[in-house]
Amino acid sequence: MNSADPTMTNLFLQLGLDAEPETIAEFIQSHQLPADTLIADASFWSDAQRQFIAEQIKADAPWALIVDQLNEALHADAVAASQS
Repeated sequence: MNSADPTMTNLFLQLGLDAEPETIAEFIQSHQLPADTLIADASFWSDAQRQFIAEQIKADAPWALIVDQLNEALHADAVAASQS
């Protein structure tokens, strides 16, 4: 496991994704999840990515806060729609 500081940029690197700020924003915008889909259950993750995310949440590891931030960002459209 990567020992880098848990930041959104480092989370994307840990997941093997492009970590440029514009690319992160684009990923979040284009991968919005329905309200009832857990982040670890999203269909766009590879098995390794899914396992990492699930382990971090379950262990309440240092990465869990950043994973939770990503989760909130990926559900932003669903939250906004439910408040309309």
